[in-house]
Amino acid sequence: MTLRPLKRIYKDVTTGSVDGLPTVLLDGRPLLTPAKSTVVLPNQAMACAIADEWREQGDEVQLQDMPITQLAVSAIDRVSPARDDVVAQIAGFGETDLLCYRSEQADLADRQAELWQPMLDWASDALKAPLLTVSGIMPAQQREDSVVALRSAVDGHNDMELAALHSITTATGSLILALAVSAGKIDAESAWELSQLDETWQAERWGVDIEATERAGHLRQELIAATRFLNLCRETSVAGN
Repeated sequence: MTLRPLKRIYKDVTTGSVDGLPTVLLDGRPLLTPAKSTVVLPNQAMACAIADEWREQGDEVQLQDMPITQLAVSAIDRVSPARDDVVAQIAGFGETDLLCYRSEQADLADRQAELWQPMLDWASDALKAPLLTVSGIMPAQQREDSVVALRSAVDGHNDMELAALHSITTATGSLILALAVSAGKIDAESAWELSQLDETWQAERWGVDIEATERAGHLRQELIAATRFLNLCRETSVAGN
């Protein structure tokens, strides 16, 4: 979805603090969310990243080019007021995780087993969440203790981190890949390549679908931006100008 540009009505972009926590100032006034909440941030590194996005705008503010701002606003306006619902939505991906569904084509299934199974083994060991795999599209009934363990892993993220985790999960179609990125097990590019295993196999045999490639490019950028945001959430810098 393309967001409607806004006319730029500010000149100066700086960082400051509200109640000792970093924020971004537009002409000396704290940045507000669409719900009129002050954008209070976890650290100075994120404040600087968001300030850079606002400085880089021209005569119009192109919100689609400001992913760090968008994720911070989403955390404040959408995640915080409905945290339990967001946790449940993200955790729900684990019950039908992409990595659990194997192709009935033998060569693709072999590739999936080789590249996806290590991620499921990691989830079993690190998250105590063993997941069943199936061939075809019939849903697998996952163990209740695994579902509970995955929800606990998701719930262990703060509101800002949840905004990023949600974006990574939806971009890849896999909660396991998102949690692996969050844990530092894999990076964004590895997560993307693993999530696109089926599409890569199809392109090798039938050729590239231009429209699908364009859509995938947008998802990849969302994944990269969300991973950067997640890393910014964990910076330890303090408030300052």
